Amino acid sequence: MKGFDPKFADFPDYIIGITKEIWEDRGIATLHHYYAPDIVVRSPGSVVTGNQGVIAATMATLSEFPDRELLGEDVIWSGTPEEGMLSSHRILSTATHLGDGVYGKATGTRLQYRILADCHAIDNQINDEWLIRDQGAIVRQMGWTPKDYAADLIAREGGPENCVKPMTPENDLAGPYKGAGNDNEWGAKYAGILTRIMGADLGVIEQDYDRAVQSEYPGGVTGHGWGPVDRFWMGLRASFPNAQFTIHHQIGRDDPMMTPRAAIRWSLWGKHDGWGVFGAPTGAEVFVLGISHGEFGAVVGGAPKLRREFTLFDETSVWKQILLQTGVA
Repeated sequence: MKGFDPKFADFPDYIIGITKEIWEDRGIATLHHYYAPDIVVRSPGSVVTGNQGVIAATMATLSEFPDRELLGEDVIWSGTPEEGMLSSHRILSTATHLGDGVYGKATGTRLQYRILADCHAIDNQINDEWLIRDQGAIVRQMGWTPKDYAADLIAREGGPENCVKPMTPENDLAGPYKGAGNDNEWGAKYAGILTRIMGADLGVIEQDYDRAVQSEYPGGVTGHGWGPVDRFWMGLRASFPNAQFTIHHQIGRDDPMMTPRAAIRWSLWGKHDGWGVFGAPTGAEVFVLGISHGEFGAVVGGAPKLRREFTLFDETSVWKQILLQTGVA
């Protein structure tokens, strides 16, 4: 860990450790140390630059959810300390809605949801980030639908002309990280599976997913078996059948004491011109940013298959893009 604080045993320890230090230990000021001053943070809901914005957003979130915990489930990473490392960090967060904020008046609702965050770090500092929260799970637990929440958010932010615009390739900003991951076999295998699915080859699910696969999808949806996997990917692709599918980053890892696993950051960019999970086609131009984690294994002898899959994209930001272009309430 050349260039990093020696208190961290390795890169996963660094990522999980600073997350706890910032959020749970209230070390918000350490963001001046751990985040670069000109960091680019992309989420489906916005693209922001600068550490001051990160600090402000962190304080606002903790004001709304003061008991928030962030449980690090995995860190799938690539790179070296000398050249920089990219972590794909999977978090299970718990929180109680105790303060007024972006989700409205305090409701006292107890929440549980996942986050997937890709962060580039070098010399003990994060300088580039892609962050996806399961907004669909959050708002559903508060009694909203993602569509209704998006409409309300547009109104609260000052209407279509003044509201914060979701991330698209047109407003994305280039950051310092230019890497594409590593060439590990598990990343390549998972990238191949997702590419086949997005190419309408849904037969790959029964071929390459374990029959008892556990799936974790947007909206806090847990599934078991091939059916939920097929319904999720079919419903997403059917909404955007002609959108361009792009893999932006892929990592594979085969670590001691861990199952072989992979992390893929991907996107869909195109028109909402099909019937699927986003209802009747609207023709809106939509960008879907997604991150997927896959874990492989072989319960029965033979080729390893996907035994667990975690995928997130932000349903509310998809709806926000649709509503901003169609005006449909």
